[in-house]
Amino acid sequence: MNWLNSEAFTLLDQRIIWSDMIGNILGLITLALGWRRSLLTWPVQFLSGLVLFIAFYGHLAGSAGKQVVVMVVALYGWWQWNRNKGQAEDGHIAPRFATWRERGAMIAAAAVGTVAVALLFKAYPSLSWDPWPDAYIFVGTIVAMYAQARGMTEFWIAWLLVDLVGVPLNFANGYAFSGFVYVIYGALVLWGMRDWWLRSRRASQPVLEGAPA
Repeated sequence: MNWLNSEAFTLLDQRIIWSDMIGNILGLITLALGWRRSLLTWPVQFLSGLVLFIAFYGHLAGSAGKQVVVMVVALYGWWQWNRNKGQAEDGHIAPRFATWRERGAMIAAAAVGTVAVALLFKAYPSLSWDPWPDAYIFVGTIVAMYAQARGMTEFWIAWLLVDLVGVPLNFANGYAFSGFVYVIYGALVLWGMRDWWLRSRRASQPVLEGAPA
């Protein structure tokens, strides 16, 4: 599997390796499938994590370990969506707004998790190239995936917050290609959030007795 770490092409003076390109493409597909509330979003997310794990295993232990967590959460998401499919009229899961208690718990988990993971990265520098933003992006990704697995519309907001750090960070570090991919992520997030938000609003509105559903 060494070819995953070989150069696919050069763009904007940046060497694009196969694992990055495949991972980015699978990430875009995952978001698009998540927008459509397709159960396939989770196998594709798992595959993306697997590709990156294979690419990192053996020389970037920290990055490989993070992909294991992503794959575990992807399995959880597949189980949740498979269990709750059919709730909406179109046969997919029914999006909902998180409760204030759930929102508070996710914000707290994101804050505590970011600090804990950043301190771990600082204690073991080989695990991360930039502890604090890396921890923020990693923990934010896990929180977003968890909220998505639970069908919460707020997961799009979590992805957007991750993108707000990921985009400038990639450009600042000279990874223009990855930065442009994150911009596309951001556009998909906004469109997906609008769709889920409208569906959640309709689902939360009470139906008057005698009125058509």
